[in-house]
Amino acid sequence: MKLKKTNDEVTELIKIVTENSGLEGFYGDGKSIAETSEIIPIKHDFADQIYIRQMNMSSGQVVVGAVHNHLHVWFLLTGKVYIIESDEKIEHVAPCYTISKPGAQRVIYAVEDSIFINVHKNPSNTKNIKELEDEIVSMTMEEFNKKK
Repeated sequence: MKLKKTNDEVTELIKIVTENSGLEGFYGDGKSIAETSEIIPIKHDFADQIYIRQMNMSSGQVVVGAVHNHLHVWFLLTGKVYIIESDEKIEHVAPCYTISKPGAQRVIYAVEDSIFINVHKNPSNTKNIKELEDEIVSMTMEEFNKKK
């Protein structure tokens, strides 16, 4: 299901969730959930030139993701979520996957307990999460545009 939204509405929603991060159910400013926590468990795995990040969300949680710098794929292994990105709201029901374009930033609402897998390129094979985050995501569109 796709519901049209304006970019201004999405930007405002990201602002609201970010400003309320830490309140029950609202998490993330784009980067702060990169490390695992009891609230939003994150698991990091590596294969040759690939970085795999698993995020487990509980039903009712809302997360603002970072602005992604590169084309990558993400999988929804279990659960049901609504994702608001750019100018649309899309319902995803597991199992499914999507190709994420550079510049994409998502607000994710977990309708059910859900497990995501993001697969990013990692040509240097680093296992340093901070290094990877600096390469694969930006905090703002302004930062993203400078990295292009």
